[in-house]
Amino acid sequence: MNCEETIRARRSVRRYAPDRVDDNVLRCIVQAGLWAPSGLNNQPWKFKIITDARQKEGLAQFTKYASVIREAPAALCVFLDTTQVYSRDKDIMAIGACIQNMLLQATALGLGTCWLGEILNKKNEVGKFLNIGPDYELMAVVAVGVSRGKPELSSRKDLDQCLLP
Repeated sequence: MNCEETIRARRSVRRYAPDRVDDNVLRCIVQAGLWAPSGLNNQPWKFKIITDARQKEGLAQFTKYASVIREAPAALCVFLDTTQVYSRDKDIMAIGACIQNMLLQATALGLGTCWLGEILNKKNEVGKFLNIGPDYELMAVVAVGVSRGKPELSSRKDLDQCLLP
């Protein structure tokens, strides 16, 4: 796929086949995130890759979308490293770009993903559960795996609806 095809093919996948995702593939997805732009190139992100079923089950308890985490072979936790922050707003935007890179890389590799944000309502509890120090703030969990079923069709607003006069 070219870049535009990958962008348009990306979907939020909530049902996964049980196929394990190779550790090197997961690392490749996270590596794509590292190439996102960040202010002053401060790269304010840290990651935790979770594939262990018990750890995923524990993580799932912190969101109403527990089934997505349980079913996905892997969960990628993305954190803001608060020791690297120089501008919170810019750093959070950089992490959004980082996550988008990861979603697109997974799509290009034929995998499905779901960017979970509702879990942020319990980010402090997640950090304690994962034994992550107080310098790291959860920004998202990305479920990753082989999609079960066909991706749903999607549409977007017309460009002219989004352009300001």
